[in-house]
Amino acid sequence: MKLTLGFSPCPNDTFIFDALVNKQIESEGLDFDVVLADVETLNQWALQGRLDITKLSFPAFFQSIDRYALLNSGSALGKGVGPLLISKKNIPYSVDDIQNSTIATPGENTTANLLLTFAYPGAKRKRPMIFSDIEGAVLSERTELGVIIHENRFTYQQKGLHKVVDLGELWEQKMNAPIPLGAIAIKRSVERSVCDRINGLIKQSIEYAYAHYPSVSEFVKQHSQEMNEDVMRRHIELYVNNYSLDLRAEGRQAIETLHGVYRKMNSSDKQAPELLFL
Repeated sequence: MKLTLGFSPCPNDTFIFDALVNKQIESEGLDFDVVLADVETLNQWALQGRLDITKLSFPAFFQSIDRYALLNSGSALGKGVGPLLISKKNIPYSVDDIQNSTIATPGENTTANLLLTFAYPGAKRKRPMIFSDIEGAVLSERTELGVIIHENRFTYQQKGLHKVVDLGELWEQKMNAPIPLGAIAIKRSVERSVCDRINGLIKQSIEYAYAHYPSVSEFVKQHSQEMNEDVMRRHIELYVNNYSLDLRAEGRQAIETLHGVYRKMNSSDKQAPELLFL
């Protein structure tokens, strides 16, 4: 049986799926047609229902729960992992300053954009773009501020940029919950027995990667964007954790909390189906 599988080229995703897609573990009769793409591209594809299994941001998942269910393994949740709001100028920014600024974001359907709206609901001058272009947009002053994710958390200071606020920290302080960043979802049309096998395979793939860590595989290196191995390891250690192996009750509750906030922000979505965890 062959299923389409999409995830990002970032080290946390390639670390998670390496052993599975490169057949370092037994795939139990399943085969995968793999597509690597930027997370906002994956979000858009999820809204179209293009892939059988996909990485996606939680706001995109919330919009797709009539079509997709959440797998128990592979998600990115945690504390201290949230997006950062950055600027070129090393000056204090008031709430009004932020809400009146142009802000580069990694996409309308990303958790980063949701957390920006949660913290600064009056911020309307957003400029969606590929996450890897955001530092350049701020440096060139095409936008005044930017919301950075992924490996840019580790590189922005080297480029002369400055943190204005940690959006994840604001979420944790207000909600007392881990930050749900990205999910692995599967089409509801896939048989439950197959879903259970895939859950197990993703967990095995992560366990295989951990068993060989801190070695960084060629698959991870191949798809990293000009990162040295130290940055790759910091990226993996930040975004892959016990929640990636198993959401557990705390992870599921955090997702329910984020879903509640999302629904309040999007009143037209209040009649959406309930979340479906596998």
